[in-house]
Amino acid sequence: MPDTRRITMRQIKDVLRLKLELHHSHQHIAASLGISKGVVAKYVKLASAAGLHWPQIQAMDETALHSRLMVPPQRASSFVAPDYARLHHELRRKGMTLMLLWQEHSEQHGDESIHSYSQFCENYRRFAKTLKRSMRQIHRAGEKMFIDYAGPTVGLTDASRAHIFVAALGASGYTFAYATPRETTADWLGATAQALRFYGGCTELIVPDNPKAMIANPDRYEPRANDTVIDFARHYGCSVLPARPRHPQDKAKAESAVQVVERWILMRLRHQKFETVDEVNEAIAPLLVQLNNKPFQKLPGCRASVFAQIDAPALRALPMQTWELAVFKTVKVHIDQHIEFEGHRYSVPHALVGVTLEVRVTQRTVEILHRGQRVASHMRCAHKGGFTTVPEHLSAAHRAHMQWSPARLIHWAQDIGVATGALVARMLQMRQHPEHGYRACLALLSLAKRYGKPRLEAACLIALELGTTKSADVRAILANGRDQVTPGTTPEWVSPPHANVRGPAHYH
Repeated sequence: MPDTRRITMRQIKDVLRLKLELHHSHQHIAASLGISKGVVAKYVKLASAAGLHWPQIQAMDETALHSRLMVPPQRASSFVAPDYARLHHELRRKGMTLMLLWQEHSEQHGDESIHSYSQFCENYRRFAKTLKRSMRQIHRAGEKMFIDYAGPTVGLTDASRAHIFVAALGASGYTFAYATPRETTADWLGATAQALRFYGGCTELIVPDNPKAMIANPDRYEPRANDTVIDFARHYGCSVLPARPRHPQDKAKAESAVQVVERWILMRLRHQKFETVDEVNEAIAPLLVQLNNKPFQKLPGCRASVFAQIDAPALRALPMQTWELAVFKTVKVHIDQHIEFEGHRYSVPHALVGVTLEVRVTQRTVEILHRGQRVASHMRCAHKGGFTTVPEHLSAAHRAHMQWSPARLIHWAQDIGVATGALVARMLQMRQHPEHGYRACLALLSLAKRYGKPRLEAACLIALELGTTKSADVRAILANGRDQVTPGTTPEWVSPPHANVRGPAHYH
């Protein structure tokens, strides 16, 4: 079944990029982005109706693109779509041609109600492709890069293993191998980035198997890559199209390249000792040159020469900025105008309080996205419980949620008691920004639901005497019952009589 999740504007832009710039089929786009072909067709049609081309779309932000695509049509189309299912059966007749079927359709509906013959043929071919379960692969120059990991690994002196990543281009078979410590998402994508750098350009499609590190839903017909992989593909202007599970013919180039690397590289390294993964890559590099320059047995030239003639000129240019591994998380903006990631809190504009946002996190930065647009960016911080705050995000004069303010929290606390109000005021004053204390104040005031207002007031009085401003300390006072002990009523402890205890009279 197709993915029924609501498509985002960022995905719509990806659909139009893959269709209008890279000219991928609807099926490839749907499989790559994890959506249905009907959704792809819908937004391609909307872009066509709006007269948009990729250079215009690329320059638009998502709000402008949404406005252009969702303009209601001015008038209904008079085009009469042929019954392509019936035409498919008609073509089985001896002597039947598409030209004859197009002419009959023209005579029946009029020339103004039909497409040209070339468009008629193209639409039929698209329909016919949807009926096929398997198609013979035709590798165009610069179109596909197949990737996989070899089965054998290389042992290191510390008893760990180096895993061997293998890539091959579809048209030339030009092969790349690279050792990684493991086979995690970071290893897969890092090695893929190294392969693209090795080739000096980007292919239109990257075809992996269905590893769990990359593919979130390894469906046979509509596999879906995870968000990190989609972000990688977006950075390089390509798409990731996994092969079908248990269908090695979908990635025959990768299977062949893995076999060649195992025979011509790994077997030559079997007697060598390596301490690190980097040493393995240093040993692989010269063997790769030999492998790619090895002459074909039945065809002229070698992988390197065919790559230089066919694949290299067709590759897309690499982006200027180096790709960084990014993870994504959905978060909600709290009343303190911060979101939380790994225990640290990062500020966002106050107007987004209560809104669900997407966080893109790299090794050094935390980017906060709203509908695909970046609304805040911070340096990543590992201090749990800390705050990273931009003062402009906390504009009290234009706060969207005025009901959450220091004055209201203090007034709420004073309804419980004087000590509670004083403690809340102190909690807000001790923070660099009052908003940093919002969550702690709410945690404190919520204790009234469990223990009652009188007990909370008594516990806050003890907390003020102790000089603490932590809601956890007040919770501990209530849990231990210290608020219920009246000062001065604790009886003095007297030692019971015992033969081994002298007593106070002994010291007079």
